[in-house]
Amino acid sequence: MASICEQVMEGKTSWPELVGEDGECAIMTIEKENTLVNAQTIIEGTAIPEIYRCDRVLVWINEHDIVVSSPMVG
Repeated sequence: MASICEQVMEGKTSWPELVGEDGECAIMTIEKENTLVNAQTIIEGTAIPEIYRCDRVLVWINEHDIVVSSPMVG
């Protein structure tokens, strides 16, 4: 049986087309296109531990809730 990471990587793993979109809409799109990941918004400049997680997508947004970089698994 494939691990969760192998299963996640079989689906979509990056969403460059969401840059410039609303953060909450981006989360809904990501979780619809890859049901094995959990997406969450993070304000740009926020310090987070650099731990790779294959079931997570960080959606970096600005103060206006606009996606500022390409969301990807990690």
